[in-house]
Amino acid sequence: MLRNGLEPWHLLIVAIVLIVLFGSQKLPDTARSLGKSLRTLKSETRAIKEDAMPPSADAAPTGETLSQAIHVTPGDVVSAAPAPESGTRTS
Repeated sequence: MLRNGLEPWHLLIVAIVLIVLFGSQKLPDTARSLGKSLRTLKSETRAIKEDAMPPSADAAPTGETLSQAIHVTPGDVVSAAPAPESGTRTS
């Protein structure tokens, strides 16, 4: 029954139903406003992504790298978790 999913005649029926429900005068305005909404959503999404991106290394005022900024040398030991407080039991 649903071997091929959507077939061309399905789309034709959907188009006829839309024309009957909304009228042929209203459909171009609806499509235009939908396109405008999608462009606005796309530009806002792009702006959010640009705001969330960290500044690039080229934008650093002194030009120093991260390891120079926090004074890390290859022999340093960096712990990922804080040491447990004294008197606290760990299991």
